[in-house]
Amino acid sequence: MKVIITGISGFVGQNLSSYLSEKLFSVDAVSLRNSTWKGVLDGDAIIHLAGKAHDTKKTSDASEYFNINTDLTKDLFDAFLQSDIQDFIYFSSVKAVADEVSSILNEDVVGSPKTPYGKSKLQAEEYILSKNLPEGKRVFIIRPCMIHGPGNKGNLNLLYQLVAKGLPWPLGAFENQRSFSSIENLCFVIKELLQNKSISSGIYNVADDEFLSTNELIELLGESLGKRNKILKIPTSLIKKIASVGDVLKLPLNSERLQKLTESYMVSNQKIVAAIGKPLPIDAKAGLLKTFESFKQK
Repeated sequence: MKVIITGISGFVGQNLSSYLSEKLFSVDAVSLRNSTWKGVLDGDAIIHLAGKAHDTKKTSDASEYFNINTDLTKDLFDAFLQSDIQDFIYFSSVKAVADEVSSILNEDVVGSPKTPYGKSKLQAEEYILSKNLPEGKRVFIIRPCMIHGPGNKGNLNLLYQLVAKGLPWPLGAFENQRSFSSIENLCFVIKELLQNKSISSGIYNVADDEFLSTNELIELLGESLGKRNKILKIPTSLIKKIASVGDVLKLPLNSERLQKLTESYMVSNQKIVAAIGKPLPIDAKAGLLKTFESFKQK
């Protein structure tokens, strides 16, 4: 089976291309940076990873998100509809649905994103879903939560550095539950979608089975490093006051960062697991420990 991947140079793209190649898929990288791609789409499936990631520093113009995440996806999907390619897998995000989650997020929740990133992803989803699919074609909209794995350089690495330096975790009084997505589980899901032709088109969340609190995450980091954890339970009211001062003085801890570190964001994976009919290959803690072990090699 020949699989076309856009955005192959990114973290997910590199891991997914290696994984599929090991499973004897033929993988072809296609760049969308200029219009020449329109004449080279030839394969059995397209996996669309290319896009503009969420800019936490808020330096990007909103139009960039819509030009790349929405308009480019529309062009690629239109080309797919006109081609002989059977499957289109679009990597969206749980942030296309909600920036905050009060219960457990499933695929039936109506999208109401607040950021340009989330809005651009949702508009691309809506365009894809508005089109009638020719017979024999399938479309999958994948909404992963926080993806991690060896080589990942995101927020987990920042927490790792804190624990590695022996610094105490000051936010232990906050209670939360979060979902994570191991790159190993994500790659497995994509392989199953490609191979199992009985799985129907649709929107699918991707997440590990278990939810973990940030305190559990800190304990896992300590386990990986062989260090005793220092989790401080400073009153949440005091931490929030410090964060509000950080908003004014531009300190490392501000209200937005505090929210990201302490909020709950639980994502259901029941729909995709049921569709595949197989358990995910790795549990949340084992996947995170693999990621943490990779940080030691840097």
